[in-house]
Amino acid sequence: MTPDDSTTEEPELPPYKIEAARSSRSRCRTCRRKIDKDVLRLGILLEGPYGTGYIWHHLNCAAKRKADDVVAAYEEQAWEEGVQVPPLEELKKLKEKAEEAKAKRKEAPYVERAPSGRSKCKHCEQLIEKDALRVALLREVSFGNQVRGTPINVHPGCVAGEIRAEDCLTEIEGFEQALNANSKDADPADIVRALEAIGELE
Repeated sequence: MTPDDSTTEEPELPPYKIEAARSSRSRCRTCRRKIDKDVLRLGILLEGPYGTGYIWHHLNCAAKRKADDVVAAYEEQAWEEGVQVPPLEELKKLKEKAEEAKAKRKEAPYVERAPSGRSKCKHCEQLIEKDALRVALLREVSFGNQVRGTPINVHPGCVAGEIRAEDCLTEIEGFEQALNANSKDADPADIVRALEAIGELE
């Protein structure tokens, strides 16, 4: 008995796919949030040990972080008839804005004056008064299998306690040099005051 030659192979999947999400079950691999039903998403084909399939991103998230894939998907017109996609130039502007925001983002550790009196010191949990000096450190935060550093604000006098915490990612070694380098917008006198309040960390 010979094998059935009429068996046809499954069609090869395209490398990209843009569609309105069919349900709210998928998650964006960029922002890790749920992709709501009917929201445009970009699928990037992935061949893994368990088979081939798409990993999904909000189209807007992909525009900011995976611009080359978005351009390639548009070049291939990777959407079915009737799917309304925004102009590519509109998505490119999202990337430009994301890059501008990233360039303006400060890198911890740095010192600044609190713009309001609403923030709390993440070490002692007391309010940081408006215009009072505060220091930004990095704290370890887990997102699924990923570990990232998120900035937290502390009183200068609380730095010594917080920087020794197990989940603090800011290093003691080279701290003063890093604080000076990253506090470009601060008054030099404020940096000196903050360092005096922080004291010796070694």
